Amino acid sequence: MRSYAAVDLGASSGRVMVGRVGPDALELSEAHRFPNRPVRLAEGLRWDILGLYRGVLDGLRAAGRVDSVGIDSWAVDYGLLDADGALLGNPVHYRDARTEGIAEKVGASVPAEELYAATGLQYAPFNTLYQLAAARSTAQFAQARRLLLVPDLISYWLTGEQGTELTNASTTQLIDPRTRTWSYDVAGRLGIDLGLFAPLRQPGDPAGVLRPEVLEETGLTGPVPVTAVGSHDTASAVAAVPATGERFAYICTGTWSLAGLELTAPVLTEESRAANFTNELGLDGTVRYLRNIMGLWLLQECQRAWGEPDLETLLREAGGVPELRSVVDAGDAAFLAPGRMPERIAEACRASGQPVPVTRAEVTRCILDSLALAHRRAVEDAQRLAGHVVDVVYVVGGGTRNALLCQLTADACGLPVVAGATEAAALGNVLVQARAHGLVGDLPAMRALLARTQPLTRYTPRGDAARWRAAEARLAAR
Repeated sequence: MRSYAAVDLGASSGRVMVGRVGPDALELSEAHRFPNRPVRLAEGLRWDILGLYRGVLDGLRAAGRVDSVGIDSWAVDYGLLDADGALLGNPVHYRDARTEGIAEKVGASVPAEELYAATGLQYAPFNTLYQLAAARSTAQFAQARRLLLVPDLISYWLTGEQGTELTNASTTQLIDPRTRTWSYDVAGRLGIDLGLFAPLRQPGDPAGVLRPEVLEETGLTGPVPVTAVGSHDTASAVAAVPATGERFAYICTGTWSLAGLELTAPVLTEESRAANFTNELGLDGTVRYLRNIMGLWLLQECQRAWGEPDLETLLREAGGVPELRSVVDAGDAAFLAPGRMPERIAEACRASGQPVPVTRAEVTRCILDSLALAHRRAVEDAQRLAGHVVDVVYVVGGGTRNALLCQLTADACGLPVVAGATEAAALGNVLVQARAHGLVGDLPAMRALLARTQPLTRYTPRGDAARWRAAEARLAAR
């Protein structure tokens, strides 16, 4: 058995997990969990990156002796370094408003159709490309000599070495998913200097060793290597889908729901672009063909507005509310910004002529039904657009704890749902490190180990699928 530290930074919390891996064993425990609270300044919404780094150091101290460290986080956001390697200000939060109207300006140089054909990335206003276009005229950007995506920035502080891990780079809208390297044509047409980025790394590549100062701070004994993993947390989570075949869809649940397929080649058609599917890169030459859905962010924001009531009580009460009474589009950018979420959901229902949810239970049920309906649309559309039929849906991540959402997803999709790998991103992170050290084999072997060692729950579809088709039609007609 060897031990690996997985630094897993989510949009609302960070954690350092310790995975112990052997020939037929995979155990995961939590060393340290810490909040990730963005800060609103006069200039906009920013990440507290130093607070996150403090949490990482505290977590590594709590983890104790480990054979390697791997880092994954949310996508698209970055830090800028000056010529001395010092950070130029706190990284901007992807929910900041600075990219409003930027897509139209980018489109004047590279039309949306051409941008998708070159990079395969769905439109999202916070994509790194749009953030760079918004930042280009700032004094801070003028001083920048290096750009590091968030997990690469943490890795740099730990090791002093710079790199850009590929799975996360693929979310910048500057990577060609066919060649799996930079799209120099897109960058050139938009005046983006790709020299800002450090050299690309693959999952499993060595990323340096912990600096002496870090060893002293954490109490670890060196050398402790840092290993590049699927540093986009969704890449690590998809690697941890405990599938036993190829005919599966996945839904990575958390603040976002990422629903789609694992393919061997990107889908770059105009129809795919119009359906807002993205082609992000995964392990071993795979493509994560998926749609971003607002996810449990909707419920998290409601809980915040309600004073953080007990989630189990909310879900139990929501289970008693009639299903599909009211639904909203869980992919609507109108729900992207924080604040007033219960009122905004009620307003969307009122505007579409549906019953307006009033109680907390009704709002919660509206959210869960809407997420299940969005999962259904994504799974059906992905199969049609990719010509890839599935017979099971795997749900991984924090949403596996939400039995009502898992059952509703099975009902909506009309397919069995297998829920497990709650800490999927951390598990995928650990397994890539273990594979780099020769403890596990290829991606199917990693998944087979997960299927043997992790608790899984199967949900069988119930009821009449016509109800979900009718709800879908209500949304389409609004």
